[in-house]
Amino acid sequence: MLREHSSDLMAGRIAIDDAHPMQPRWVAEEVAARAYFAASFANVTAFDTDAGLVLVDTGSFVLADATRELLKKVVASPAHTAIWTHGHVDHCFGVEGYEADAGRHVHVIAHEAVPRRFTRYQLTRAYNDRINARQFQTKAGFPGEFRAPDEVYAERKSIEVGGRKFELFHALGETDDATWVWVPDAGTLCAGDLVIWASPNCGNPQKVQRYPREWAQALRAMDACGAEVLCPGHGVPIYGAANVHRLLDDTASYLESLVDQVLALLNGGYPLDEILAAVKPPAELATRPYLAPIYDEPEFVVRNLCRLYGGWWDGNPAHLKPPREADLARELAALAGGAEKLAERAQQLEDPRLACELIELAFRAAPDDPAIQAARQAIYAKRATTERSLMARGVYSSAAR
Repeated sequence: MLREHSSDLMAGRIAIDDAHPMQPRWVAEEVAARAYFAASFANVTAFDTDAGLVLVDTGSFVLADATRELLKKVVASPAHTAIWTHGHVDHCFGVEGYEADAGRHVHVIAHEAVPRRFTRYQLTRAYNDRINARQFQTKAGFPGEFRAPDEVYAERKSIEVGGRKFELFHALGETDDATWVWVPDAGTLCAGDLVIWASPNCGNPQKVQRYPREWAQALRAMDACGAEVLCPGHGVPIYGAANVHRLLDDTASYLESLVDQVLALLNGGYPLDEILAAVKPPAELATRPYLAPIYDEPEFVVRNLCRLYGGWWDGNPAHLKPPREADLARELAALAGGAEKLAERAQQLEDPRLACELIELAFRAAPDDPAIQAARQAIYAKRATTERSLMARGVYSSAAR
């Protein structure tokens, strides 16, 4: 079932929008020799060894138990070791359930930056609650307690469990604590969120810094393994060496193009506004089913690259120390003849970017005006329906509510 679905997506017989990688498929299958994949949010891959299972990721804080039960339908061995591909809360929960089933401690290995992430999460728990509510339209509270890894590593680590070898490699990508795993005897790569069946999530407007250039380097290193199967953090596995190579090479090229364009313009002295207008992903690559902007999108990646290489200032002198937004809104409303004039014009505009800008000015100038509130709600609700990326839809839907 997973292989057929993957083939249909690669061939374009199924549109990726109709099989969104952030929607759990709830299917578990053997994908390589003694290698089992549970398609959830996020995915879990298990390798059976003579000592027990080696798990790559253990599940989300919401769905870990259900994912573990799904995995048990295809492999009954108790867990021995768990490798976390990073510390996002959809990947590193549920170890206690595996320990209860196995009746023993499960040894957890992760990159050395994972504990620092958990500390940051505890410091910003309420903030992350709000982010998740907007991004995923969920009421699930962000966790405040985290299982620490038993063992951490810096750049590369090789382990042997039950007669099978596992190669761990650190990467900068969506996170600073990413690990990808190569299992030679299975010909299988576990990529974590370095591969998610979507335009790479390295521009998320509500999250910390991401690393597109280093992400591409990690994809090139994975490609050199010559894997027959690639198990992603989200979405279904990719089968066949040619398909794995195509996806990794295309995704690396996509990111490299964005990085090269942004750096050329930054070095040319262009401000953020002009860079955003100029930089586009390669047209051919943008049509690939595994590079569709259905989660993150290139415009956000460009902003993140400018932040990474150029700081937070956008190049406009007025924005270095700007006025309060409400003060600016009131001044512009006065020039326009009142906040209601801004709202009226916003409702007339066909350009959603301009419409949102004007209605937000009207709202900030007169936040208690019921007519402006209603217009603002309608404009953002409409825009949410026209956006393709989950992140943009989430922000606009939240604004409408």
